[in-house]
Amino acid sequence: MAEVSEAQILDVLKTIVDPQKKADIVTLGMVSGVAVKTGHVAFAIEVEPKRAAELEPLRKAAEDAVHKLPGVLTVSAVLTAQRQAAQPAPQQKGERPLLPHVKSIIAVASGKGGVGKSTTAINLALALSQMGLKVGLFDADIYGPSMPRMLGIRGEPVSPDGETLLPMENYGVKCMSIGFLVPEDSPIIWRGPMVMGALNQLMRDVEWGELDVMIIDMPPGTGDTQLTMSQNVPLTGAVIVSTPQDIALLDARKGLNMFRKVEVPVLGIIENMSYYVCPKCGDEAHIFGHGGAKAEAARLSVEFLGEVPLDIAIRETSDQGEPIVASRPSSPHAQAYRDIAAKIWDKVGLLQAGKKGPKISFE
Repeated sequence: MAEVSEAQILDVLKTIVDPQKKADIVTLGMVSGVAVKTGHVAFAIEVEPKRAAELEPLRKAAEDAVHKLPGVLTVSAVLTAQRQAAQPAPQQKGERPLLPHVKSIIAVASGKGGVGKSTTAINLALALSQMGLKVGLFDADIYGPSMPRMLGIRGEPVSPDGETLLPMENYGVKCMSIGFLVPEDSPIIWRGPMVMGALNQLMRDVEWGELDVMIIDMPPGTGDTQLTMSQNVPLTGAVIVSTPQDIALLDARKGLNMFRKVEVPVLGIIENMSYYVCPKCGDEAHIFGHGGAKAEAARLSVEFLGEVPLDIAIRETSDQGEPIVASRPSSPHAQAYRDIAAKIWDKVGLLQAGKKGPKISFE
């Protein structure tokens, strides 16, 4: 069966009429961000902030209409209110709760891109799984989803009922990413509110099952999306990834302060690409400096969780979809990730035992 086209989707959406404006949502220019991949459809409906709650039936009608098209397996339609980008959307009546069966949620974040955050998040998730925990991994980087490739997962999620998705899985870790729903080479051209709507729906409408811990690979930076994710998701704590050089540490400090602002405990800082050991002579080189993250952790009164070297094996295994903790578990690099994961899990246990979970602020 031929792939459903954007034109077919827009034709169907022309039958959905805004009850107040007496015109269809396509003609009114309310539909944007249409994405299609092998039967999975996503799009946004832009509305005035004050009308968001009352137009929930319109969103559902649009979703249902597109779902009836031949070849459509799942539909994700989100309402976006452009002027409320930083405000979390209230849960609608009858809407599924967000991650109700996940015991602890850990955000892995960085103040800037290019510091190896996603590689770190994946290997930490695998290390926690090797500890016997039930682990989920959520890729919150809508613009640059990397989990499908780095976990070696191909194909699309299955929907048993047309309403929910089953997470993908490899190496014993459940995973969800927008990368499973859109072509790898297709850019995501969405505004901040559209991104948040998609992220909330991916977390809410995925049958994660019972999990001991979920690792969220946060988008890099400290913008609206990162702040709103920190406010909307009941995070147990956050881990900051940085490289040793000053400019990365400056951005790491911003990320740490963002979590403190919304009262999410910072579990510690990881120094990635900490040093390089020459495979021929064994000499250790500090290409990006060394020890900067440890010093910054002491300065900011947070724990230094450990350091991971700059090594081609870590890069190659990630590119091949065979993360080093899974593919080379006896390597010293895999042990470094396991040591860090154990420290993180100990801190989570202390937080939960002391009932010191974060207070989520919506101000």
